[in-house]
Amino acid sequence: MKSPTPLHALVTGATGGIGRGICFALIEQARKDDMRIHISAAASQPGDRLDRLLDELRATGATASGVAGDITDPAECLALVVQAQAQGGDLTALVCNAGASGPGRLADLPVAQWDRTFNLNTRSAWLLAQAAREQLARTRGSITAVASMSGLTPHPGYGAYSAAKAALIMLCRQLAQEWASDGIRVNTVCPGMIRTPLTEAVYQDEATLHQRQALVPLGRIGRAEDVGAAVAYLASAAASYVTGQNLVVDGGISDHMLTLIPGRPGTPPVAQD
Repeated sequence: MKSPTPLHALVTGATGGIGRGICFALIEQARKDDMRIHISAAASQPGDRLDRLLDELRATGATASGVAGDITDPAECLALVVQAQAQGGDLTALVCNAGASGPGRLADLPVAQWDRTFNLNTRSAWLLAQAAREQLARTRGSITAVASMSGLTPHPGYGAYSAAKAALIMLCRQLAQEWASDGIRVNTVCPGMIRTPLTEAVYQDEATLHQRQALVPLGRIGRAEDVGAAVAYLASAAASYVTGQNLVVDGGISDHMLTLIPGRPGTPPVAQD
């Protein structure tokens, strides 16, 4: 018999490729666990993309509602959580997926760009977590934030983004320690190269596609479903003893750098003139 009290996940950035993948992965995980689930899909603004996503989510048999707001605005972060609770009851999972990168050298990066990058990628997760804390404490729920491999390794030309994602990982480790006594688990997921509608133009170039695939030990570019499965696991009962952890979903590329150094054991030396 299915639980009369459904799970309830608020997913930010839900209309993007990874956000959409997360929503469907959460539904699939709930089905495996024989649980009902309500998805509160959050977007920056209402519109056709959000409406289409809600139709697709409901077609799976799950219930879903849409919420919209600017998560760089503290008041709207609170409003998103309040709207979600009104439509689906107390949250059992908060998934902070919304974020964005943008190129910019630290030597001449505008302060406004630095602030927006941190407000969107880091501060918003803290504000949403604050707003959802009482609900998650009642349900002994979880928070999962989507960071990036750029938060683990410096990404030249993306200094604000790398710093913001690194800060997000530490923020979640800090929250995990401070809120463990409330029964709230907090973890992060770090995607590597993921093929989504946003990045599809890059992969339309066959040479670039093959070059990127060659860098990944598992030999392929990641999919939104790969990230979704990781988030769904961390939000599930299977991860009930996991908190303060960062799950890297990158096909092994983050640990691959040393294999590219010429002269490593098992490789021929580089010829010298």
